[in-house]
Amino acid sequence: MTPERTDKLLKVLHQRQSNLTLIMENVQDPHNISAVLRTCDAVGIQEVYVLSTELPKYKHFGYKSSSSAIKWLTIHEYNDVQKCVADVRKKFKTILTTHLTSDAIDLHAIDFTQSIALVFGNEHNGVSEELRGLADGNFIIPQMGIIQSLNISVACAVTIYEAMRQKRNAGHYDACSLPAEQLAQLKTEWGFEEAE
Repeated sequence: MTPERTDKLLKVLHQRQSNLTLIMENVQDPHNISAVLRTCDAVGIQEVYVLSTELPKYKHFGYKSSSSAIKWLTIHEYNDVQKCVADVRKKFKTILTTHLTSDAIDLHAIDFTQSIALVFGNEHNGVSEELRGLADGNFIIPQMGIIQSLNISVACAVTIYEAMRQKRNAGHYDACSLPAEQLAQLKTEWGFEEAE
């Protein structure tokens, strides 16, 4: 590994955000999952949860469409809603789902400087009732058109780029937030030991 490559990977690791994640529930199109993973990498999300209660376990997420983002992310796969939510709550304070309800909050009203997990449902039915019941609330992306929905990968991008904007303004990218143990593990996974 060249010194330049090492420096780049270290910079990326030190900008990973330990208090922001997302859950994708029963997303059917592997290319949508891959597009979301690519966006997660772009904004510094390290951990992503993939929940599949209605679909067989994914064999792959579409390596080309993710531009190999899967190589750099920690992906947790589940087939049990309760177990997934329990594990997410061990690391993240608030869970919000994308769901259109009368009490849903506007995306721009979310305080992304806090510890938060965002849930995106599948392309046809959205987030399941079971998962919505375990979450802390719902949010919506404001829209001015007739069709009040976005493709999951677009909805995710819009949402987590708002999170990145807030986190940058709050200085969250200026210092490493990953726990030391996780940082050391990722360095090993990313090949730093081989370079030393």
